[in-house]
Amino acid sequence: MASSSSLFILFTVTVQCLILALAPQTQAQAPTAPGGPINLTQILEKGGQFTTFMRLLNSTQVSSQVNSQIKTSSEGMTIFAPSDNAFNNLKPGTLNGLSLQEQIELVLYHVLPKYYSMVNFQTVSNPVRTQASDQGGKPFGLDFTTTSNQVNISTGIVATQLNNALRQEFPLGVYQVDQVLFPNELFGPKTPSATSPSSEDPADAKAPGTKAGGKGDNSGSNNIGFSMIFGFGLVLMGIMFQ
Repeated sequence: MASSSSLFILFTVTVQCLILALAPQTQAQAPTAPGGPINLTQILEKGGQFTTFMRLLNSTQVSSQVNSQIKTSSEGMTIFAPSDNAFNNLKPGTLNGLSLQEQIELVLYHVLPKYYSMVNFQTVSNPVRTQASDQGGKPFGLDFTTTSNQVNISTGIVATQLNNALRQEFPLGVYQVDQVLFPNELFGPKTPSATSPSSEDPADAKAPGTKAGGKGDNSGSNNIGFSMIFGFGLVLMGIMFQ
């Protein structure tokens, strides 16, 4: 029978082996450090085909606004990112022809002040409010329809589909679109202004020699008749005084 000292030594060795065996497992279960802040530019760079949209985000400073708002918003945000092909299909000079304010509103029109997943778009109430608005503060809207698993988006003058989800996790959803979304309020047909009245007064358009009442001017004929009577009277007076 083994002595008590031998059993103690065996027990000690066994415990040490168990500690060594469990140590790597315990280290693997240590909590990982939290991820860094969400960066919209990095998400688009990873997509690899949004160079023009990133340039507009930076030049209008909307990118900084989005990154800041994501940190504080309780509802999250949604971004529609037109691909480079979408911008290349525009008429040359379209973007350069816009003022800075119009460029800002154009970019903000691609931003929703709430997080939406693909499933959420199936039950939204149209129009869905965007970050863009008119001078009075009235927001511009987008309309969404779904067919099967496809989400369609319309501005009133542009219609396209949501294709690739670059990110679909609260608080930020980023979706690729293959057309630039132009708001109807800024780029749609303008209401024609009322036709200005003619500078010519209808009364002035009457033929020469007529009055406003429409009757001819009889002053010429009246003068001729008076002259004939006056001359006839002179003849009679001459005969009487002969």
